[in-house]
Amino acid sequence: MKFRQLNIILLLAVLVLPQVSSAQTLLSLERAIELALANDPRVEQKKAFVRKAEAMLQEAEGSAGLRYGVDSFLAFATGVDGGFFQDGAESCTGNCTPRDDAYDFNDGLSLWAGLTFSVIKPLMTFGRLESFQQAAQQNILVKQQDVELQRDSIRLDVVKAYYGYLTARDSRFLLEDTRKRLIGALELVSEWLDEEKGNVSQSDLYALQSGLGLIDSFLAEAEGFEAIAMAGLKLLTGLQSELIELEDRRLRPVELPELDVDEWIALALENRVEFRQVEAGLAARRALVEATRADKKPIIFAGVAGSLAYAPNRTRLENPHIYDPFNHTALSPLIGMRWEWEPGAQPARVAQAQADLDALVHTASFARNGIPFQVREQYHTVQARYKSIKAMKSSAQAARRWMIAAYSDFEAGLEEADKILTAMQVYVVAYAEYLKIVNDFNNHVAKLKSVSGVFE
Repeated sequence: MKFRQLNIILLLAVLVLPQVSSAQTLLSLERAIELALANDPRVEQKKAFVRKAEAMLQEAEGSAGLRYGVDSFLAFATGVDGGFFQDGAESCTGNCTPRDDAYDFNDGLSLWAGLTFSVIKPLMTFGRLESFQQAAQQNILVKQQDVELQRDSIRLDVVKAYYGYLTARDSRFLLEDTRKRLIGALELVSEWLDEEKGNVSQSDLYALQSGLGLIDSFLAEAEGFEAIAMAGLKLLTGLQSELIELEDRRLRPVELPELDVDEWIALALENRVEFRQVEAGLAARRALVEATRADKKPIIFAGVAGSLAYAPNRTRLENPHIYDPFNHTALSPLIGMRWEWEPGAQPARVAQAQADLDALVHTASFARNGIPFQVREQYHTVQARYKSIKAMKSSAQAARRWMIAAYSDFEAGLEEADKILTAMQVYVVAYAEYLKIVNDFNNHVAKLKSVSGVFE
């Protein structure tokens, strides 16, 4: 019976364990970047600005179409019964007097309903609408490049978090390994002191305890950095509720890019979205300057306009020489011109638009010079870090051999405790510096691709 229960337990374990392990997400850098680009709300924010720019273009294009205007009202007016002359006579002979009871209420009140409408089509705006449409089209391109810039920024954030986590984790491994050796030495010294064996003293014990306290402090800091980097990676990828394991087991330097600095600059001049963005911005600003200048010119339009009014308790006035606002019907095609200008303010608006254009021209000039500098800066930084990696790797390997040899000599009673601490300190510093340089190198390689416009 017990054997059967054991088989059932083992069977359940086999069925459950794969489910537990499958909940863990194995994440590569490329997959992390892909998830971040798909889940980061900052990309959707930039896309919303693109949609707004597209709506502005629709508004500019729609302004050239038909424009409808309708005004209606319902009110009260005094009632009027009869004709135009005194006492409501329809006609008279001799000395005729027009009636003067406009404000009397002898005939009561009347409802008064009115409607005016117009259908207008701009014919000529002298470049105003065309300039606004061109500016809106270029503004869409500017906002689309903002999306690409945001994507590039997210990629760099993921690289920073990914390699930052590996650096912190490997630093923790380093400190844990050193701590084990230090505890071993501490236990050995304590044993020798208790048994009065070996060439050790109480000061050796204190020295090792002091070193252990420093290691514990550094270890706590490394664990904190590791947790922060993982939290940032989960935030960027949208996997906050999942258990993540990175595909890379150790922090290693990426491949050194083979292109020389001039080739990287050529890539940047061809691919950097800022160039396209600045060109689109300049075109938009020039169009806005022209639109502002066109504000002092008229708008010519054509259309149809009409007006209706009805007051049922007022006799309709049929005299063609007198306009009756209470009972009438009017409808006519029309062509017209609207011209508004402000001689004091309009030149100032043109000057403001021109100043914005001039500022953007200077920005474009700086970009043409500044972007190649960015490429050179990252290129030479990558080359320097690559040389440092080789040097620090050799230093860390030598320091590890020194630490192991010192520890072995100490166990054999041939070395003092402070020598172990010195060797361990040099090893920890050398290997930690190696990890830091590798992390910097990987990040600067990503930045080099970013400033060259080829980070995908």
